[in-house]
Amino acid sequence: MKLLLDEIARATARLADAGAASPRADAEELAAAVHRVRRSELHGVPDSAFDARFWEFVARREAGEPLQHITGRAFFRYLELKVGPGVFVPRPETEVMVGWALERLRDMDVRDPLVVDLGTGSAAIALSIALEAPRARVHAVEKDPTAFVHATRNVEELDERGRVRTHLGDFGTALSELDGTVDLVVSNPPYIPMSEWEYVPRDVRDHDPADALWGGGDDGLNAIRVVERSARRLLRPGGYVAVEHSDLQGNGVYWIFAEENGWRDVRNRRDLTNRDRFVTARLAAD
Repeated sequence: MKLLLDEIARATARLADAGAASPRADAEELAAAVHRVRRSELHGVPDSAFDARFWEFVARREAGEPLQHITGRAFFRYLELKVGPGVFVPRPETEVMVGWALERLRDMDVRDPLVVDLGTGSAAIALSIALEAPRARVHAVEKDPTAFVHATRNVEELDERGRVRTHLGDFGTALSELDGTVDLVVSNPPYIPMSEWEYVPRDVRDHDPADALWGGGDDGLNAIRVVERSARRLLRPGGYVAVEHSDLQGNGVYWIFAEENGWRDVRNRRDLTNRDRFVTARLAAD
Protein backbone atom coordinates (compact mmCIF):
# COMPACT_ATOMS: atom_id res chain seq x y z
CA MET A 1 0.00 0.00 0.00
CA LYS A 2 3.00 2.27 0.37
CA LEU A 3 3.93 2.37 -3.32
CA LEU A 4 1.00 4.50 -4.50
CA LEU A 5 1.38 6.99 -1.66
CA ASP A 6 5.08 7.37 -2.46
CA GLU A 7 4.27 7.92 -6.13
CA ILE A 8 1.67 10.53 -5.20
CA ALA A 9 4.33 12.37 -3.19
CA ARG A 10 6.66 12.35 -6.19
CA ALA A 11 3.88 13.53 -8.47
CA THR A 12 3.01 16.32 -6.05
CA ALA A 13 6.58 17.65 -6.31
CA ARG A 14 6.46 17.49 -10.12
CA LEU A 15 3.13 19.29 -10.32
CA ALA A 16 4.32 21.95 -7.88
CA ASP A 17 7.36 22.57 -10.07
CA ALA A 18 5.02 22.88 -13.06
CA GLY A 19 3.05 25.60 -11.28
CA ALA A 20 -0.12 23.70 -10.39
CA ALA A 21 -2.19 25.66 -7.88
CA SER A 22 -3.11 22.58 -5.82
CA PRO A 23 -0.45 19.94 -6.61
CA ARG A 24 -1.25 17.50 -3.81
CA ALA A 25 -4.98 17.52 -4.46
CA ASP A 26 -4.36 17.14 -8.21
CA ALA A 27 -2.01 14.20 -7.69
CA GLU A 28 -4.49 12.47 -5.41
CA GLU A 29 -7.40 13.06 -7.77
CA LEU A 30 -5.41 11.67 -10.70
CA ALA A 31 -4.46 8.61 -8.69
CA ALA A 32 -8.05 8.08 -7.59
CA ALA A 33 -9.31 8.30 -11.16
CA VAL A 34 -6.72 5.85 -12.50
CA HIS A 35 -7.31 3.32 -9.72
CA ARG A 36 -11.12 3.82 -9.66
CA VAL A 37 -11.32 4.66 -5.97
CA ARG A 38 -12.18 7.71 -3.90
CA ARG A 39 -9.37 9.94 -2.69
CA SER A 40 -10.10 8.79 0.85
CA GLU A 41 -9.46 5.18 -0.26
CA LEU A 42 -6.04 5.69 -1.83
CA HIS A 43 -4.23 4.31 1.21
CA GLY A 44 -5.96 0.98 0.62
CA VAL A 45 -4.65 0.39 -2.92
CA PRO A 46 -2.19 -2.55 -2.72
CA ASP A 47 1.24 -2.23 -4.29
CA SER A 48 0.37 -4.99 -6.74
CA ALA A 49 -2.53 -2.91 -8.10
CA PHE A 50 -0.46 0.18 -8.93
CA ASP A 51 -1.33 1.38 -12.44
CA ALA A 52 1.51 3.06 -14.32
CA ARG A 53 -1.03 5.11 -16.31
CA PHE A 54 -0.90 7.38 -13.29
CA TRP A 55 2.28 8.91 -14.68
CA GLU A 56 0.64 9.49 -18.06
CA PHE A 57 -2.05 11.47 -16.28
CA VAL A 58 0.55 13.41 -14.31
CA ALA A 59 2.41 14.32 -17.50
CA ARG A 60 -0.80 15.64 -19.07
CA ARG A 61 -1.47 17.78 -15.99
CA GLU A 62 2.13 19.05 -16.06
CA ALA A 63 1.55 20.13 -19.66
CA GLY A 64 -1.40 22.28 -18.55
CA GLU A 65 -4.38 20.08 -19.39
CA PRO A 66 -7.21 20.68 -16.91
CA LEU A 67 -7.49 18.09 -14.18
CA GLN A 68 -11.16 17.50 -14.95
CA HIS A 69 -10.47 16.83 -18.63
CA ILE A 70 -7.96 14.15 -17.67
CA THR A 71 -10.19 12.43 -15.13
CA GLY A 72 -13.40 13.08 -17.08
CA ARG A 73 -15.23 14.23 -13.98
CA ALA A 74 -15.91 17.38 -11.98
CA PHE A 75 -17.42 17.74 -8.53
CA PHE A 76 -20.04 20.41 -7.86
CA ARG A 77 -21.95 20.59 -4.58
CA TYR A 78 -23.35 17.04 -4.23
CA LEU A 79 -22.81 16.03 -7.85
CA GLU A 80 -20.16 14.16 -9.79
CA LEU A 81 -20.46 15.40 -13.36
CA LYS A 82 -18.93 14.09 -16.56
CA VAL A 83 -16.93 16.77 -18.36
CA GLY A 84 -14.31 16.99 -21.07
CA PRO A 85 -13.10 19.11 -23.97
CA GLY A 86 -15.79 21.43 -25.27
CA VAL A 87 -17.62 22.08 -22.01
CA PHE A 88 -16.89 24.63 -19.30
CA VAL A 89 -15.59 23.06 -16.10
CA PRO A 90 -17.81 24.21 -13.18
CA ARG A 91 -16.04 26.19 -10.45
CA PRO A 92 -16.55 26.18 -6.67
CA GLU A 93 -17.47 29.88 -6.58
CA THR A 94 -20.62 29.13 -8.58
CA GLU A 95 -21.78 26.85 -5.75
CA VAL A 96 -22.39 29.95 -3.61
CA MET A 97 -24.78 31.39 -6.20
CA VAL A 98 -26.63 28.09 -6.36
CA GLY A 99 -26.91 28.14 -2.57
CA TRP A 100 -28.56 31.55 -2.75
CA ALA A 101 -30.94 30.34 -5.48
CA LEU A 102 -31.97 27.36 -3.35
CA GLU A 103 -32.65 29.58 -0.35
CA ARG A 104 -34.79 31.86 -2.50
CA LEU A 105 -36.77 28.90 -3.85
CA ARG A 106 -37.41 27.64 -0.32
CA ASP A 107 -38.75 31.06 0.68
CA MET A 108 -41.12 31.29 -2.28
CA ASP A 109 -44.77 30.54 -1.74
CA VAL A 110 -44.84 28.45 -4.93
CA ARG A 111 -45.76 24.77 -5.01
CA ASP A 112 -43.69 23.75 -8.05
CA PRO A 113 -41.29 26.59 -8.85
CA LEU A 114 -40.20 27.04 -12.44
CA VAL A 115 -36.47 27.70 -12.95
CA VAL A 116 -34.44 28.53 -16.05
CA ASP A 117 -30.66 28.05 -16.26
CA LEU A 118 -29.23 30.10 -19.13
CA GLY A 119 -25.95 28.79 -20.54
CA THR A 120 -26.03 25.54 -18.62
CA GLY A 121 -22.71 24.03 -19.82
CA SER A 122 -22.36 20.73 -17.94
CA ALA A 123 -25.81 21.27 -16.34
CA ALA A 124 -24.17 21.69 -12.93
CA ILE A 125 -26.51 24.48 -11.82
CA ALA A 126 -29.67 22.92 -13.23
CA LEU A 127 -29.00 19.50 -11.71
CA SER A 128 -28.04 20.91 -8.32
CA ILE A 129 -31.30 22.86 -8.14
CA ALA A 130 -33.32 19.83 -9.23
CA LEU A 131 -31.58 17.64 -6.63
CA GLU A 132 -31.76 20.06 -3.72
CA ALA A 133 -35.14 21.67 -4.46
CA PRO A 134 -37.09 18.51 -5.29
CA ARG A 135 -40.29 20.24 -6.43
CA ALA A 136 -38.54 22.61 -8.84
CA ARG A 137 -38.88 22.17 -12.58
CA VAL A 138 -35.75 23.30 -14.38
CA HIS A 139 -35.18 24.23 -18.03
CA ALA A 140 -31.50 24.28 -18.99
CA VAL A 141 -30.47 26.19 -22.14
CA GLU A 142 -27.16 25.71 -23.95
CA LYS A 143 -26.25 27.07 -27.38
CA ASP A 144 -23.01 25.14 -28.02
CA PRO A 145 -23.69 21.67 -29.50
CA THR A 146 -20.68 20.03 -27.83
CA ALA A 147 -21.52 21.42 -24.40
CA PHE A 148 -25.15 20.45 -24.98
CA VAL A 149 -24.08 16.81 -25.41
CA HIS A 150 -22.35 16.93 -22.02
CA ALA A 151 -25.35 18.58 -20.38
CA THR A 152 -27.79 16.07 -21.84
CA ARG A 153 -25.64 13.13 -20.78
CA ASN A 154 -25.35 14.42 -17.22
CA VAL A 155 -29.08 15.03 -17.03
CA GLU A 156 -29.85 11.54 -18.34
CA GLU A 157 -27.54 9.96 -15.76
CA LEU A 158 -28.27 12.10 -12.70
CA ASP A 159 -31.81 13.46 -12.99
CA GLU A 160 -33.60 10.39 -11.68
CA ARG A 161 -36.93 12.17 -11.19
CA GLY A 162 -37.00 13.83 -14.61
CA ARG A 163 -37.14 17.41 -13.33
CA VAL A 164 -34.64 18.90 -15.81
CA ARG A 165 -35.23 19.53 -19.51
CA THR A 166 -32.35 20.53 -21.74
CA HIS A 167 -32.75 22.88 -24.72
CA LEU A 168 -30.29 23.58 -27.52
CA GLY A 169 -30.57 27.26 -28.36
CA ASP A 170 -29.39 30.79 -27.78
CA PHE A 171 -30.27 32.04 -24.33
CA GLY A 172 -31.26 35.39 -25.77
CA THR A 173 -34.28 33.94 -27.57
CA ALA A 174 -34.93 30.48 -26.11
CA LEU A 175 -38.05 29.42 -24.24
CA SER A 176 -40.34 32.16 -25.48
CA GLU A 177 -43.24 29.87 -24.56
CA LEU A 178 -42.33 30.44 -20.90
CA ASP A 179 -42.32 34.25 -21.08
CA GLY A 180 -43.78 35.80 -17.94
CA THR A 181 -44.11 32.52 -16.02
CA VAL A 182 -40.68 31.73 -14.59
CA ASP A 183 -40.00 32.06 -10.85
CA LEU A 184 -36.19 32.14 -10.99
CA VAL A 185 -33.59 32.67 -13.71
CA VAL A 186 -30.00 31.74 -12.90
CA SER A 187 -26.95 32.02 -15.13
CA ASN A 188 -23.19 31.71 -15.16
CA PRO A 189 -22.58 33.36 -18.56
CA PRO A 190 -19.26 34.23 -20.18
CA TYR A 191 -17.97 37.49 -18.72
CA ILE A 192 -14.18 37.80 -19.15
CA PRO A 193 -13.05 40.82 -21.25
CA MET A 194 -10.59 39.95 -24.01
CA SER A 195 -8.29 42.61 -22.54
CA GLU A 196 -7.64 40.21 -19.64
CA TRP A 197 -6.53 37.34 -21.87
CA GLU A 198 -2.96 37.30 -20.58
CA TYR A 199 -4.12 37.12 -16.96
CA VAL A 200 -6.36 34.08 -17.44
CA PRO A 201 -4.66 30.83 -16.31
CA ARG A 202 -3.28 28.84 -19.23
CA ASP A 203 -5.29 25.70 -18.49
CA VAL A 204 -8.46 27.81 -18.62
CA ARG A 205 -7.87 29.90 -21.73
CA ASP A 206 -6.35 27.00 -23.71
CA HIS A 207 -8.94 24.37 -22.82
CA ASP A 208 -12.28 25.82 -21.69
CA PRO A 209 -14.47 26.70 -24.70
CA ALA A 210 -14.02 30.31 -25.82
CA ASP A 211 -17.78 30.94 -25.92
CA ALA A 212 -17.93 30.11 -22.20
CA LEU A 213 -15.17 32.55 -21.26
CA TRP A 214 -15.22 35.78 -23.25
CA GLY A 215 -18.26 37.92 -22.52
CA GLY A 216 -18.04 40.36 -25.39
CA GLY A 217 -17.71 44.14 -25.42
CA ASP A 218 -14.91 46.20 -23.95
CA ASP A 219 -16.08 45.37 -20.43
CA GLY A 220 -16.89 41.70 -21.04
CA LEU A 221 -20.51 42.25 -20.02
CA ASN A 222 -22.39 41.85 -23.31
CA ALA A 223 -23.49 38.31 -22.48
CA ILE A 224 -24.78 39.49 -19.10
CA ARG A 225 -26.75 42.20 -20.88
CA VAL A 226 -28.40 39.46 -22.93
CA VAL A 227 -29.18 37.52 -19.75
CA GLU A 228 -30.76 40.64 -18.23
CA ARG A 229 -33.09 41.08 -21.21
CA SER A 230 -33.98 37.39 -21.25
CA ALA A 231 -34.65 37.33 -17.51
CA ARG A 232 -36.89 40.37 -17.86
CA ARG A 233 -38.80 38.53 -20.58
CA LEU A 234 -39.02 35.17 -18.82
CA LEU A 235 -39.78 36.10 -15.22
CA ARG A 236 -43.19 36.54 -13.75
CA PRO A 237 -43.76 39.73 -11.73
CA GLY A 238 -41.90 39.27 -8.46
CA GLY A 239 -39.58 36.61 -9.89
CA TYR A 240 -35.84 36.59 -9.19
CA VAL A 241 -32.61 36.44 -11.17
CA ALA A 242 -29.06 35.54 -10.13
CA VAL A 243 -26.10 36.08 -12.49
CA GLU A 244 -22.43 35.34 -11.86
CA HIS A 245 -19.71 37.85 -12.78
CA SER A 246 -16.02 38.41 -12.02
CA ASP A 247 -14.86 39.90 -8.75
CA LEU A 248 -14.06 43.16 -10.58
CA GLN A 249 -17.39 43.62 -12.37
CA GLY A 250 -19.81 44.05 -9.49
CA ASN A 251 -20.43 47.75 -10.07
CA GLY A 252 -20.91 47.37 -13.83
CA VAL A 253 -23.31 44.45 -13.49
CA TYR A 254 -25.27 46.22 -10.78
CA TRP A 255 -26.20 49.01 -13.18
CA ILE A 256 -27.21 46.58 -15.93
CA PHE A 257 -30.16 45.59 -13.71
CA ALA A 258 -31.54 49.12 -13.73
CA GLU A 259 -34.63 50.25 -11.88
CA GLU A 260 -36.06 51.82 -15.04
CA ASN A 261 -36.12 48.33 -16.56
CA GLY A 262 -38.27 47.07 -13.71
CA TRP A 263 -35.62 45.65 -11.37
CA ARG A 264 -35.85 45.95 -7.61
CA ASP A 265 -33.70 44.82 -4.66
CA VAL A 266 -30.54 44.68 -6.80
CA ARG A 267 -27.60 43.40 -4.76
CA ASN A 268 -24.07 42.24 -5.32
CA ARG A 269 -23.31 39.13 -3.31
CA ARG A 270 -19.98 37.68 -2.28
CA ASP A 271 -18.29 34.33 -2.64
CA LEU A 272 -16.39 32.34 -0.02
CA THR A 273 -13.34 34.60 -0.46
CA ASN A 274 -15.51 37.66 0.33
CA ARG A 275 -15.31 39.01 -3.22
CA ASP A 276 -18.21 40.25 -5.33
CA ARG A 277 -19.29 37.20 -7.34
CA PHE A 278 -22.93 37.42 -8.45
CA VAL A 279 -25.77 39.88 -8.67
CA THR A 280 -29.37 39.19 -7.67
CA ALA A 281 -32.50 41.16 -8.46
CA ARG A 282 -36.28 40.92 -8.33
CA LEU A 283 -38.62 41.88 -11.16
CA ALA A 284 -41.10 44.48 -10.01
CA ALA A 285 -44.50 43.06 -9.12
CA ASP A 286 -46.43 46.19 -10.01
